[in-house]
Amino acid sequence: MEITIGIIGEIETVVTDADTAAKWGSGLVPVYSTPALVGLLERASVQALKGHVPEGKTTVGGRIDVRHLAATPVGMQVHARAELIEMDGRKLVFKVQAWDEMEQIGEAVHERFLVDEAKFLTRVQAKVDSSSIQKTR
Repeated sequence: MEITIGIIGEIETVVTDADTAAKWGSGLVPVYSTPALVGLLERASVQALKGHVPEGKTTVGGRIDVRHLAATPVGMQVHARAELIEMDGRKLVFKVQAWDEMEQIGEAVHERFLVDEAKFLTRVQAKVDSSSIQKTR
């Protein structure tokens, strides 16, 4: 299969204590955090691409413009849906929305980029090899 406009990915999860703003340090309240929401929105986009990305390629997130619209308590289920709305060369643009059991809780435009996996990992390893990470191992 190939990557085409209109492909959709969906993902669900239940909010746990590990997902809260208090746990992430993004606030002090025990509700679904914006960082956890961003992760959910990104995972929905990745889900949309399953089975569509050519062998030897992968995608990486490059930008997300997110609005966190409503608080969600621990224990409530959340659901995200991503739709590929634009392609421009290697750039893939998704419209992503999320809901809890009561209302829409988030929306975003998320850009991912199609990359050669081996070349990408080679560049990452070169960064490791020339950094202080290597010196502390």
